[in-house]
Amino acid sequence: MSTLTRPATLSDAFLESLVARVPSTSGGTWKLTEVYTGEHLVDLPQSTPEDIERAFETARVAQRAWAATPLRQRLAVFKRAHDLFIDNALTTADLLQAESGKNRRMAIEETCDPPMVMSHYLKRAPKVLAPKRRGGPVPLVSHSTEIRQPKGVVGIIAPWNFPFATGISDAVPALMAGNGVVLKPDNKTALSPLFGVSLLEQAGLPKGLFQVVCGEGPDVGPTLIDNASYIMFTGSTATGRTIGERAGRNLIGACLELGGKNPQIVLDDVDVDEWVASTLFGVFGNTGQICMHIERIYLPESRYDELRSAFVRATEALRIGAAYDFEPEVGSLVSVDQMHRVLSHVEDAVAKGATVLTGGRPRPDLGPAFFEPTVLEGVTTDMDCGVTETFGPVVALHPYRTVDEAVALANDTDYGLNASVWGADLDRAQAVAARIEAGNVNVNDALATAYASKGTPSGGVKQSGVGARHGDQGLLKYTDVQNLAVLKKQVLGARPGQDYNAYVKQMLTGLKMMRRTGIR
Repeated sequence: MSTLTRPATLSDAFLESLVARVPSTSGGTWKLTEVYTGEHLVDLPQSTPEDIERAFETARVAQRAWAATPLRQRLAVFKRAHDLFIDNALTTADLLQAESGKNRRMAIEETCDPPMVMSHYLKRAPKVLAPKRRGGPVPLVSHSTEIRQPKGVVGIIAPWNFPFATGISDAVPALMAGNGVVLKPDNKTALSPLFGVSLLEQAGLPKGLFQVVCGEGPDVGPTLIDNASYIMFTGSTATGRTIGERAGRNLIGACLELGGKNPQIVLDDVDVDEWVASTLFGVFGNTGQICMHIERIYLPESRYDELRSAFVRATEALRIGAAYDFEPEVGSLVSVDQMHRVLSHVEDAVAKGATVLTGGRPRPDLGPAFFEPTVLEGVTTDMDCGVTETFGPVVALHPYRTVDEAVALANDTDYGLNASVWGADLDRAQAVAARIEAGNVNVNDALATAYASKGTPSGGVKQSGVGARHGDQGLLKYTDVQNLAVLKKQVLGARPGQDYNAYVKQMLTGLKMMRRTGIR
């Protein structure tokens, strides 16, 4: 294993200052390590259920004052935060690399997500959250107003693959809407979201409003859900189902972005060079640890050999390594456990008849959790990697004869998070995309175009989740709607002494008139 020098930004004092934000009265800690080397970084305090309850109490006190703050003043915090997040992007990238092992190119891209979300909602929030006056049951003498009220304190459970993007970006619209937030990041990747909270407070976010608690999911999850007004979760389908059930028992809402087995259909008129360059990222970006990354590629039989050869050659040319610079194109997996999961999927596929076209091996010479970019052929649905999410740098190539066959194969899954269609004829490619059962479908891209389109909701269908982030929906989900109705004159019901038959006739005639005149 090569030696690696930790960036000077990640001093012991700096890391200690971040973890000091985590409430913990038990004295228990979790050893957070640098993924590239396995060396100890800092001891992360673990929160008890009592610590979590107090975090919610603190956040609720701050939230009441925050909700009463005019929206214009709340948004001013995020205008300042936008610049702070960009100015500190390199430090954030250092943290992300140390705690998750991702390459620096991916780390920098992740730092851009919160500013993008802030920028979008700074423009949209004043319109989306503004009271909207509408008509009442009787024209002229009644009206109603739709008022958006914050839910209270939102619980966010963030995954380890994009801890900064999900931990902070999912909190931004919740905070803008007037809520408090209690975030539980994964133990492995708590440093970058803790740094994000510190930047928000530098920008003027009231202290106490955004709490971070840490611990293993089964230990802290139930208490977090039981105290939250709403839950935002990103992670596995199995865990999401458990969270959704508990949220349902508590009669609170939940947005769940869950697993995927994302397909790509390549049409026979594709430009091979453009396809290869983009799909390499769609498959191996973040070392394959992207919820929306491509794990199944369907290639036209007429060009299968050509496309397969081009993709395998490009995969073999990828630079993999541990470095705090921009040289490596592929970094480490997040942990040794995740590396073993990926390896087990590859070994299971090979044992059942699949062929490794390239890769397929751990790389302990580079670091404890490195795994080669891997391309498989002959994967079937009786193999683990044929039906379940591998979540690593592994993709399976499949030939198809007709587009109908390719669409059927793409849809033959319990998941529906993301998909990709490639072709030179955009009308044809979009027609194929419309037939795929997925919450996100990219044409001539693998995943980034859909996810980066912050104005459009992004979520999954089938077993890939409930609800969405981004778009107006990504802000409104953190609010309750209050219907404020006003009647200026008592005109509802029969007048004193009026025959009720005459009143009914008058009412029904009035309904017809309102429909014909367009009043209602």
